[in-house]
Amino acid sequence: MAIELAVLVAALLAVVLLVFFTVVTYNNVVALQRRCERAWANIDVSLKQRWDQLPNLVAAVKGAMDFEEQLLDEVTRLRAKYQPAAPVHEQAIVSEATSEAVRSLFAVVENYPELKSHKNVMALQEEIERLETLIARRRELFNQQVYLVNTAISTLPGLMLRPLFGWQEVEMFSAEENERARPEASIYAA
Repeated sequence: MAIELAVLVAALLAVVLLVFFTVVTYNNVVALQRRCERAWANIDVSLKQRWDQLPNLVAAVKGAMDFEEQLLDEVTRLRAKYQPAAPVHEQAIVSEATSEAVRSLFAVVENYPELKSHKNVMALQEEIERLETLIARRRELFNQQVYLVNTAISTLPGLMLRPLFGWQEVEMFSAEENERARPEASIYAA
């Protein structure tokens, strides 16, 4: 009788420990997933702010840069490609291309002293630069959160619970291989 009671207590203790670790792991993964969602929402806010500000910058420099029309059109085209509902990977591609076009636009502005002297152009440029820096930082934070959630569901005990709860790895915010190389583009007429 004492042995049966000891086995019953041991089995009950094992079940309690299993339930405890399941609940703790589940809560940890859910918290990490929410942090990923919040980090992505923060990126989205910054992308939206940039989307709102880019037309102002383009309009401010357009008159003084008639022959740079192709660059301004590219910035406008990329801005229009922003789709908040698109998958992370597609948004990453558009965001990276927009950032590159904005950097090219800033390089052109640097070559025009009359543009650099306009307060509205400088204020808009500073705001876009602030947003670009913010977007980069928020991408890093998002990727850190993705790393944490993916690690939690790819290691024990999360790995054992993954099929039970249907946890899927989250995609990092990254560009494709060919988009990592600096594009060969000239903004000056040949």
